[in-house]
Amino acid sequence: MSEASIPRITKAEILLGLRQLGIRPGDGLMVHSSLSSFGYVEGGAATVIEALQEVLTEAGTLMMPSFNHGAPFGEGRPGYYDPRETPTTNGAIPDFFWRLPGVERSLNPTHAFAAWGRKARRYTEFHHRTLTMGPDSPLGLLWREGGSALFFGVWPRANTFHHVVEMTLGAPCLGRRTEAYPVRLPGGRMVMGRTWGYREKPCPLVASGRYARDMAVRGMLREVRIGNCRAVLFRLQDCYEVAGRILREGTENLPPCHKCPIRPRQSPWTVPSDWDDERQCLRPDSEAWTY
Repeated sequence: MSEASIPRITKAEILLGLRQLGIRPGDGLMVHSSLSSFGYVEGGAATVIEALQEVLTEAGTLMMPSFNHGAPFGEGRPGYYDPRETPTTNGAIPDFFWRLPGVERSLNPTHAFAAWGRKARRYTEFHHRTLTMGPDSPLGLLWREGGSALFFGVWPRANTFHHVVEMTLGAPCLGRRTEAYPVRLPGGRMVMGRTWGYREKPCPLVASGRYARDMAVRGMLREVRIGNCRAVLFRLQDCYEVAGRILREGTENLPPCHKCPIRPRQSPWTVPSDWDDERQCLRPDSEAWTY
């Protein structure tokens, strides 16, 4: 694509698109994004975030992934996660977002969330004491309180919410707090923070793309174009219903989730879980209770 054919996108155009999607003040919104999908955005990532905040207002809640996917723990890296300094690997918009004043960031060492607005602190402050993508995780709480998900140029490949569906339904391929990594707290103290043990192989049910197609057929997706960007919005509850049914029942070619042989990976960071599956809560002796 030649430079002359790349659209120049303004904040006003993004605002128009968000309002055409039906996003309103007070809404709760999880955003996955690709800045380059728009074309050229005047003002860059800051402009996209400002438009989202203007539409939602402080009465709403804006959430973004702030994951590092284990990057700080590789050879030659810092060796710890710090919510005040560790970059996210989720792209330019989320990496700009978590650094802004008033944005809260959770303490999960590999899959932290960042949030701004009325419920930001409540959604993020106890992420380190629950399941990484469970019903009480930041994204799980947003779902349970009627939130939606918005995708700028990355639907459906970047949909984190299907992990919430998986963990809520007890998917055997995701370890419940079975990996531990160093976390440096804002006061400087070092602790071992828990996260999930990710599955050893891709999920065939998710990889099939079935739930995304079913949502489209059922009219659950709202779409607009903003420059070159395909912006897609849906209610998290709608995704839960469609993806949950597929995970519970399987498809004509794939078994249901509970019959799948895929299990959590084993890594140098693997540890015994500190999660009580029977009571669905953190064990009393977990280090996470100390911070």
